[in-house]
Amino acid sequence: MLTIHDLKEIMNLYTEPLIRLAYYYVKDRQAAEDIVQEVFIKIYHAQYKYEERGELKAFLYKMTANKSKDYLKSWTYKKVQLQKIFPSTIKIDSDGLVRKDEQTIVGDAILELPLKHREVLIYYYFNDMKISEIALLLSTPESTIKTRLRRGKELLKDVLKDIEWEVLLNG
Repeated sequence: MLTIHDLKEIMNLYTEPLIRLAYYYVKDRQAAEDIVQEVFIKIYHAQYKYEERGELKAFLYKMTANKSKDYLKSWTYKKVQLQKIFPSTIKIDSDGLVRKDEQTIVGDAILELPLKHREVLIYYYFNDMKISEIALLLSTPESTIKTRLRRGKELLKDVLKDIEWEVLLNG
């Protein structure tokens, strides 16, 4: 039986990585937080019990990925996209003087990649998962994961080729 204490411990361990994962799918921080909240609610109400942390981690990642994909198919997401195409006339100008750091630039570039390449890069680099773990999580052959990872890196390299990295300029 899953207790409130157990749930708090699980939330402390996995909230940030799951929000980051959901964000890389849906490209919206608030939606990512909502998705992760739904995952925790579902795991509490369903009273899932896992003896091994590795099994729980894989389950949480899979559930978050699936909920994120469901969100991308939802009317809510499509409505948000329409609002971006036809924005309101009132615009709030954010501080344009704030320079994006390199991690943000890379993160934004990853968000521009097709989902199948984006998710493999996220699992591999941001969640330190092995190719075999990603293949199991996505129910996809390892060879396909390797191909998507290679292609994702190539696409990312193309997107980032024109950026003058500060590290290189000062070196």
